[in-house]
Amino acid sequence: MTAFDRRLAQSRDELEWLYMELYNDRAALDALEGMMAALYEERSLSLRRLDGRREEDPRWFCRGSMLGMTMYTDLFAGSLRELEKKLGYLEEQGITYLHLMPLLKMPHPENDGGYAVEDFGQVDPSLGTNEDLAHLTAAMRRRGMSLCLDFVINHTADTHEWAMRAKEGEQEFIDRYLCFDTPEIPREMEKTIPDVFPETAPGSFIWQPEMKKYVCSSFHPFQWDLNYKNPVVFHEMTAAMLRLANLGVEVLRIDAVPYIWKELGTTCRNLPQVHTIMRMLRLITDTVCPGVILKGEVVMAPRELAPYFGTEEKPECHILYNSSTMATQWSALASGDIRQLKRQLDDLHSLPPHCRFVNYLRCHDDIGWGLNEAYGREIGIDPLLHKQYLYTFFEGSFPGSYARGERYNYDPRTQDARTCGTTASLCGIEKGCFEGDEGQIETGIRRDLMMHGVICGMAGFPMLSSGDEIGQLNDYRYHDDPDRREDSRNLHRSPFSWEKAALRGKKGSIQERLWSGLVQLEELRRNEACFGPEAWVTTWDSHNDHVLALVREWEWERLVCLFNFTGEEQEVWLDEMAGEFEDLLTGERGRCDRRTIAPYGCAFCKRTAAGQVSAGAAPYPKPNA
Repeated sequence: MTAFDRRLAQSRDELEWLYMELYNDRAALDALEGMMAALYEERSLSLRRLDGRREEDPRWFCRGSMLGMTMYTDLFAGSLRELEKKLGYLEEQGITYLHLMPLLKMPHPENDGGYAVEDFGQVDPSLGTNEDLAHLTAAMRRRGMSLCLDFVINHTADTHEWAMRAKEGEQEFIDRYLCFDTPEIPREMEKTIPDVFPETAPGSFIWQPEMKKYVCSSFHPFQWDLNYKNPVVFHEMTAAMLRLANLGVEVLRIDAVPYIWKELGTTCRNLPQVHTIMRMLRLITDTVCPGVILKGEVVMAPRELAPYFGTEEKPECHILYNSSTMATQWSALASGDIRQLKRQLDDLHSLPPHCRFVNYLRCHDDIGWGLNEAYGREIGIDPLLHKQYLYTFFEGSFPGSYARGERYNYDPRTQDARTCGTTASLCGIEKGCFEGDEGQIETGIRRDLMMHGVICGMAGFPMLSSGDEIGQLNDYRYHDDPDRREDSRNLHRSPFSWEKAALRGKKGSIQERLWSGLVQLEELRRNEACFGPEAWVTTWDSHNDHVLALVREWEWERLVCLFNFTGEEQEVWLDEMAGEFEDLLTGERGRCDRRTIAPYGCAFCKRTAAGQVSAGAAPYPKPNA
């Protein structure tokens, strides 16, 4: 019996039950299993060995040594071959997880940053070939790095072969999309479907004149939503996903997961069939390529996140983006008030232990201000006024703001908007550089490192955005590019500055101060047991609404992480934290139960040997155990 046969025997009953419930087509199920077997046979010996190691260590992605970075291949290095030559730079930073933004064949120039896919089986020729991708993943594995790639599961480009053949009237391909002859059903569906891009692409349907049909297009008119009620779509997309895994991709970022099933009279978000599909994908990947994990892009409130992990017995995604905490963290920085951030983290910590997150400060998209409005009202915050404050503060138009960014996708009806900008610019470094003010620059660097310290301290693992490690600033040149100027996300989608990166070794430079500060945080994570996969993490009451306190524990060890979100010195009182602690960043020793935190300061305080509990005593109690 092969490893594939053994795994399939374990998953077959559930896969059959789910598939038949959704599609009720046994011949199609047999074809799916045949496709799985064929793609397993195509998997290389080295990747099968990786599968075996990962089966023995299924929580490999939860280690404290995990450190991610996200980037566009062309902006960082130009091509996949050139990126392979830059792996030493990433290894110097300690990167173990590299997320390359979409790189499959796409139309040019209109492709939504690569999320309009023209061919799921081919690397875009501007970036290289499939062979280049396989060569890169092999080189990364030798360095202990895993490659993450986007898998755009919800839609194709309107130039994809399926769409082109649908335009020619071939019913088989029309059926792969959500198409209607008359506007009645689309109009009814648009009454309940929220707009994804209300300013730049309102509505969820377009009129396609060649087909003379209304086509579902939730994101942009040139991205057609797929019809997962058609099992052919599920089969073809699953095969494309497994072929990427066979090229050595170890993490598949499943794009826009909540959107993949549509039903009249609903928001077409988070429907039960979405979870059936995600559970089947998990069963299939666990059977064919268990060395691969699934990361879901689920930009939802914490209460809506848990279902995308499934249960411990029947899991779906291995990890999710921590997008909601990204927003509340920036909100805390602008307001100096950590109460919403603490509440957000408490909500996440209440999820089952198998729920794991990737923490980040910014991404290729924007910062959407999806805060917990009900809790905001409880503590006296008007949700709309606070949201308006945030996007004006971070674009730099609010009086006294140190931030420099831009507004994205403003909706005049709801007065909602999002924010774009690099971390350094949003933290005030750009303003300090423009004004030639070293004091502002230093304060901006402190903000920047404190914010990164928070994502290092949270449960899950941190992911940097390429350029943030050297303090790359906003790039306003996109305003002069007719193909890019309508999308303010291009403010932070700019070519990587290798000239600035060379300054990371120049003592006292902005680049050196940020680089060395981040390396210190990253080494702390790698070396401390409290950042291991079994560590317990919780917030703690600092008795100060300006200072976030996180506690991490593993067996006899306790680490207290403190973050001051203001420009003033703050004092904290921490109950049950008696004894001597050492700040692992400064080496300073002292009490932790009553402590002063510097402006925009962070501290990682570990109980010293003198302060440890006596031998034979029970480990630290877990309040929620």
